[in-house]
Amino acid sequence: MAINGIQFQKGLSLTDFLADYGTEEQCEAALVKARWPQGFQCPACSSSGRPYEFKRRNLRYWQCRACQHQTSLLAGTIMEHGRLPLTKWYLAIYLMTQSKTNIAALALMRKLGISWKAAWLLKHKLMEAMRQREVDSPLEGDIRVDDAYLGGELTGGKVGRGSQNKVAFVAAVEMRDGRPQRVRFDPVAGFSFAALTPWAKSAIAPGSCVISDGLLGFEVLERLGFKHQVVLAPKGKAGTEIEPFKWLNIVLGNLKTALSGTHHAFKFAKYAQRYLADAQYRFNRRSDLAAMVPRLVVAIVHTLPCPKRKILAPSDVRT
Repeated sequence: MAINGIQFQKGLSLTDFLADYGTEEQCEAALVKARWPQGFQCPACSSSGRPYEFKRRNLRYWQCRACQHQTSLLAGTIMEHGRLPLTKWYLAIYLMTQSKTNIAALALMRKLGISWKAAWLLKHKLMEAMRQREVDSPLEGDIRVDDAYLGGELTGGKVGRGSQNKVAFVAAVEMRDGRPQRVRFDPVAGFSFAALTPWAKSAIAPGSCVISDGLLGFEVLERLGFKHQVVLAPKGKAGTEIEPFKWLNIVLGNLKTALSGTHHAFKFAKYAQRYLADAQYRFNRRSDLAAMVPRLVVAIVHTLPCPKRKILAPSDVRT
């Protein structure tokens, strides 16, 4: 059996990580480069002139020579108002990107030496940066889609698909040369035409050819001008035995196994969007594990501040 190059890639060892990001000064230098790769650019007036630099209460600030606007390295990013050292942020990024099945907030707490609440909030901020990075990346070409659910039934609640603890989402995989390239896991309000229309417009690129299993709601793809092929699954066949959907079902099975094994349970209706985006982000960048740390840092510095109250707010599911 041939070795899977992606699974057996070298990745980024802990030794190499600490050599590059082991000190606060190294992390700050890397963050400056990620935020301003071409040199400082004022967030207020976009001036790129050389700024004044000074420190206040041990924090480094930049002052624009053109408009006199002052900013810190973290201001205007999802790291704003954070009290954790940069080394903690970077170690959390490393742990979340180098693990195939992700890491629970409780394990993150122990490895970082911080409180559970701080670890939980840090994890959700990183997942929010992943979600925002992925939201505008539609799949294209040869695409397979299926309906799926997260969560189970609550004691005394509705059963089946009507359970209040179930979250509907669309699983889609972009195929190339018979292998999965990218995926999307998008929570939806349901599988009606109305619920799937905004999903199709944002998740599928024009000109793509989509294969589904005959779910009525996916007929919206034809109405929107996509090429749509229906392949009905033979009775008694497992999803992984049906050729058009083999890889989609493998990816979907791995997703659910990873979520249930790592997290056991979470508030699906409230946080499913971030957990699904986390799995999507890591899968779509799995071919270069070593690059995932600097790539996620770039995503973080381009993600607007997300305070705790917003993290805790109900999920905004597209309808």
